[in-house]
Amino acid sequence: MGHHRHHQHAPAGHQHVHTDIDWAEMAAHLEAEAELFTPLYAQAAAWLAARRPEPGLIVDAGSGPGVVTGVLADAFPAARVVAVDGSGPLLERARERAGRQGFADRFGTLEADLPEGLDGLTYPADLLWASRSLHHIGDQRAGLAAFAARLAPGGTLAILEGGLPTRYLPRDIGFGRPGLQERLDAAQAEWFGAMRASLPGAVEEAEDWPGLLTAVGLRGATSRTFLLDVPAPLSEEARAFAVTVFGRLREKAAELLDASDLSTLDRLLDPDDKASLYHRSDLFVLTAHTLHVAQAQP
Repeated sequence: MGHHRHHQHAPAGHQHVHTDIDWAEMAAHLEAEAELFTPLYAQAAAWLAARRPEPGLIVDAGSGPGVVTGVLADAFPAARVVAVDGSGPLLERARERAGRQGFADRFGTLEADLPEGLDGLTYPADLLWASRSLHHIGDQRAGLAAFAARLAPGGTLAILEGGLPTRYLPRDIGFGRPGLQERLDAAQAEWFGAMRASLPGAVEEAEDWPGLLTAVGLRGATSRTFLLDVPAPLSEEARAFAVTVFGRLREKAAELLDASDLSTLDRLLDPDDKASLYHRSDLFVLTAHTLHVAQAQP
């Protein structure tokens, strides 16, 4: 799960949102996104390292295939790192990655659903990182409280939630009605709200993350936003990622967009159309993710 996620959910219709997301099936897309977004995660990890130089144990809660886990292992070369995720196949990918990147000797996994699965940790965490995994928990405040309860004295909780929607295209792409991305954002927001509402034990909560971190007993809550700027022209890997994102949006938003926007999306997704995402020279990736941090009592 760790890596997104507003545009990473399984395709779902407006009225029949599926929350049983097959994360293993999405593994390649999750890896591609996290690898593309690695500069953003590396900035966030470096900022954390300056605040909390030498944690003994780092827990990546909702690690997915372990790309960000690797970034954390790189930023904290003396730390032991544990990836926690509900998907065994994703954790298998995380183990393979740890082996390739040379930190397998200080890496462990825990296959467990969040947040209750964190009870399976043997030791409290000096740094608990949760990248876009909290919003898959119905009661986000209870999830934060469970995360906070797993911290060592003085430990840090770092939650990556919110930021800005990702931009891929200019306002006017030369066909269709200008402003497609804003309308996709609105459809995405509606879809995301339906996804949240259908989660087990869903609780509506104002997403005041510093306020919630304070409410669950942590102190010194603060936020910092990190930019990802991948300008045009894109690499083939980044282009393929963008195509996948728009394909998933086309499935998710089918009932939320008008016919003209759907036909615009179909053109963008047609490999034979010279104006499609496969051929455009103006395709880019620009986004910002916000990290919210707070500390346990010493």
